[in-house]
Amino acid sequence: MNRLFAILLVMGSFFSYSQNMNNSILQEIIQKNADTLGGVSGNWKFIYKQIPMLCVTDETNNRMRIISPITESDNLDKDLLLDSMTANFHSALDVKYAISNGILWSAYIHPLKELTPEQLENALSQVYYAAKTFGTTFSSTELLFGGNSTKKEAEPKIKEEKTRKF
Repeated sequence: MNRLFAILLVMGSFFSYSQNMNNSILQEIIQKNADTLGGVSGNWKFIYKQIPMLCVTDETNNRMRIISPITESDNLDKDLLLDSMTANFHSALDVKYAISNGILWSAYIHPLKELTPEQLENALSQVYYAAKTFGTTFSSTELLFGGNSTKKEAEPKIKEEKTRKF
């Protein structure tokens, strides 16, 4: 009987650690960390350390994403595309470079409910750094995983910048 109680106690502790992130908690954390915040629940526009970002959620399907526009995809040459794909494997970590609607984005995508406050704050930082370092180190943090073959230059190699405001 004591053994059964111990097993149930251990199993119960695993279930009690499940996350319950939702739009309300997400908004509070973004508001605490962002310079500005606008939009409606589940579709926010904000500035984080002078970098524009969007956060879009779908509570019904348990999804969320934080994205930051970097440049129009027309500004990318073959080398930049190759470097960004290499960075997705080595140095972008939890953030990925992605193209949608003619824009290159720094994107963090995660199940909403399972997201912890610490992961959310880390995601904001990684989206910021991936956007900020695009064209140079292509890194979302100071950590590089494995051998990175992307070219590191002091100046970004993006063609003439045509930044799109959202």
